[in-house]
Amino acid sequence: MKHLRALLGDYPHTAALKAGAITSDRVALDFVSYSPTNKGFKPMVREQAFDVSEMAIVTYLIAKSFNKPMVLLPAVMMGRFQHRYALYNPAHGHLSVSDLKGKRVGIRSFTTTTGAWLRGILANDYGVDLDGIHWVSFEEPHVAEYVDSTERAPPGKTIIGMLLDGELDAVIGETSDDPRLRPLFDDAKAEDKTWFARHGVVPVNHFVVVSGALAASDPEAVREVFRMLKQSRQAISPVNPDPIPFGVEGLRKSLDLIVKYSAQQHLIPEAFGVDDLFDDLTRTLR
Repeated sequence: MKHLRALLGDYPHTAALKAGAITSDRVALDFVSYSPTNKGFKPMVREQAFDVSEMAIVTYLIAKSFNKPMVLLPAVMMGRFQHRYALYNPAHGHLSVSDLKGKRVGIRSFTTTTGAWLRGILANDYGVDLDGIHWVSFEEPHVAEYVDSTERAPPGKTIIGMLLDGELDAVIGETSDDPRLRPLFDDAKAEDKTWFARHGVVPVNHFVVVSGALAASDPEAVREVFRMLKQSRQAISPVNPDPIPFGVEGLRKSLDLIVKYSAQQHLIPEAFGVDDLFDDLTRTLR
């Protein structure tokens, strides 16, 4: 029995796996806990701290561009529509998407996947000039080699606090229950529906990766991990449209888009082909 150190978030589709209801004669997953889960992405990228790890797709794309030893599985842990994750403070004047040029917009890290999706939506669906926005970030990228040229917020400042104080005009990648804040997109649900009608996919955020060492030394263990993930996913009722598709073909459209957006935003030097995101084994998993 091979014990694998694993980092996965708590979702309905991971519940059966994390509860031990799905087992294997070949591998055992020893789960570690990070809260929130994305705090574990940096040690995975920089130190290969886990054998199996949840991973934001844009972090993976950047890591792959620097030849980090991780292999992507065609298994989504989190997908969601993105329009609700953009806010502004009406106390400092009304703001719409068309008003963003020259504005100060906050984001937790410039390399977050939600940020990349929203910037891609702004640029490609609304014609916003991303270079005309002054970006303010709060955290360094997970991939140390990536050079982040955005302004870094002063130490001790919070993204919502700066928005409320008028130090930022808008933020993306955030939600808030604060009644003083409003969504940048007036009707985010309607925008989601319009976007889905145009593109036909739910944006994908988090996947699962395995370490390069595991992929090279024991591909059958990788295959078994995927089986267990898929079986746990099958324990929940299906949703349409599916926010957590498995298998390369079910992911192709969404991956094509986020790769395109990442290249447009210079997060990666050039676009990858979707098939090139996987290795010879994981490309065949369904």
